[in-house]
Amino acid sequence: MNMPPSRSPHPQGLREDDFPDEGLLERLPHPRGKLIPNEPLADQTWFRVGGPAEVMFKPADADDLAWFLQNCPNDVPITVIGLASNLLVRDGGVPGVVIRLGPPFAQIKVEGASLHAGAAAVDLNVARAAQASSIAGLEFLCGIPGTVGGGLRMNAGSYGREFKDIVGEAHVITRAGEKKTLYNSDIGFAYRHTNVPADSIFVGAVLEGEAGDPKAIQEKMNEIQKKRAETQPIREKTGGSTFANPENDPQNRKSWQLIEGAGCKGLKIGQAKVSDKHCNFLINTGHATASEIENLGEEVRKRVKAKYGVELRWEIQRIGVTKAERKLPNADLKRRT
Repeated sequence: MNMPPSRSPHPQGLREDDFPDEGLLERLPHPRGKLIPNEPLADQTWFRVGGPAEVMFKPADADDLAWFLQNCPNDVPITVIGLASNLLVRDGGVPGVVIRLGPPFAQIKVEGASLHAGAAAVDLNVARAAQASSIAGLEFLCGIPGTVGGGLRMNAGSYGREFKDIVGEAHVITRAGEKKTLYNSDIGFAYRHTNVPADSIFVGAVLEGEAGDPKAIQEKMNEIQKKRAETQPIREKTGGSTFANPENDPQNRKSWQLIEGAGCKGLKIGQAKVSDKHCNFLINTGHATASEIENLGEEVRKRVKAKYGVELRWEIQRIGVTKAERKLPNADLKRRT
């Protein structure tokens, strides 16, 4: 039986950045999982910035998620987050329901040369499970700081391989709560993009490798992780690769080359900075706001466009609303998200 969710008000009462209690929680169905109003998101993201989720939902399992979506009012915005390593949450927070898949969606099961991985499984853990089972071809996952769900959504890749190279099938739940199995050709993999509707939620996938030597696999993983540590600011408060490499540059230059050429290395707005170590990374040098980080990214895009005529595309996912937009009518907030 679905019981009403327990409400856990913050002991300090309503905080400055919280959404006012206008009854969203009461409008939602009562799942077996957790519903948490005004859940802070900043400490859950790698940038360490951003406002709260109006309501956070942590489903108990795939059936619970499907049931919730079937019964959730259609006008309630739904946003899904994973490890939040390639995510910028705006300062005004995220209206509606933010879904975060937890341990029930993080299982990894090996079958032959394939792995069944939940959407919340961390890519590094998948690579390690493959290595331990002598499965080659998934080593590149150790260079992606995210989860399987995020990798599926954006066709994440590193060091010459992408999710499109290893996905046999993926499992999604639609906004209407329907469970579907999609095969590789159904997903529409492209560079840092898929054609799966934005309101469909990845819950797992079958990843395919091939038999290999565990020692050679580990050596390749070590090489990838060493290179990543040497070339990326992995110990900073950052969101990973900021812009996708352009597909419309006649000289086929990487984003970092255009950013450096436009004189943006070390550029700062407030406490947001373009990394000196790898200029396709934005970092929070202390107490930056999400607006400072996003404005810095837009300034980089503007300078690259002015010098090279190339328009960089954000690879980092930006969600939520600004503090100023929080003052807009609810209908406008829904359109913003």
